Amino acid sequence: MKRKHPWRNALVTLGFLVPVFGYVIYSSFHVSDFECTVCMDFEGRNICRTVTGQTEVEGLRTAIDNSCAHLSSGVTDTLRCQRTQPTSAQCRPLP
Repeated sequence: MKRKHPWRNALVTLGFLVPVFGYVIYSSFHVSDFECTVCMDFEGRNICRTVTGQTEVEGLRTAIDNSCAHLSSGVTDTLRCQRTQPTSAQCRPLP
């Protein structure tokens, strides 16, 4: 049996995928509203990291986690580092 309109499935698929891909591309360009710089000291080592986040709290948390990933090894050290107060922390809104 021959299909009468094989292009119909292609149009429905495109009609669904184009908005989905458009949203994914649009949202990937607008992911950050704040830029945060955090400096951490842990067991005699220090590091500063700058990251971006949608909120100030998210930016600070991500910067602390990123810094601790470089300063510590293992789960226990990482958790201890993440509970350490940063030596400096600054956030600014992005334009």
